[in-house]
Amino acid sequence: METLAERLASSERIVFLTGAGVSVPSGIPDYRSKNGLYTGRENPEYLLSATCLQNEPDKFYAFVRDNMYYPDAEPNAIHEKMAEIERRAGKKVTVVTQNIDALHAKAGSRNVVEFHGSLYRCHCQKCGMMVHSEQYLESDKHENCGGIIRPEVVLYEENLPEVAINGALAAITEADLIVIVGTSFKVSPFCNLTDYRKSGSTVFAVNQELLRLPFQYTMIQDDAVSIFKEL
Repeated sequence: METLAERLASSERIVFLTGAGVSVPSGIPDYRSKNGLYTGRENPEYLLSATCLQNEPDKFYAFVRDNMYYPDAEPNAIHEKMAEIERRAGKKVTVVTQNIDALHAKAGSRNVVEFHGSLYRCHCQKCGMMVHSEQYLESDKHENCGGIIRPEVVLYEENLPEVAINGALAAITEADLIVIVGTSFKVSPFCNLTDYRKSGSTVFAVNQELLRLPFQYTMIQDDAVSIFKEL
């Protein structure tokens, strides 16, 4: 941890790669753990697929509305510390996150690449109008035109938006320090981002589960909240 603190202090360009484990301490479940979103559900990937949205929009909406939204969730020490590091003079910090809960932005991080989109940006598929998430939680039918509203998240069977890929790669390729936090780092293409790191960059991983990465890195196998509180 002391070495990580030293590298955070000395590095000018930092990228945090964050996953569901960062938001679990804020009361948002992950997907595949013992108490995760997918536990006990039959074919949950279908419920979060483009096919389900298109063919059974009521089923899609009910699942997303009842299980995905945590509007009262607050950032925890991990989100807050990353935002604090970004505010330090001379630092260019980018958070590239798999999470769709907008907690990094809520904590004050300004350079956030939401790799899989955000539940808190919604639009009508018929007229294209942007819709507040509060309105979506009341109904998925757009009152203006009757179209189906959807959150701007990447569903199964959909491609990642180019803006997310380009933003992530731009940050990774110039980073002096990359810190992987709260993710098993197994889901492609997110786990492939480190392939584009520049020569000489340093990689740390902070995660309760041991990661096995095919390159040199420093593993801190511990509770990320405890670690970030001490940084």
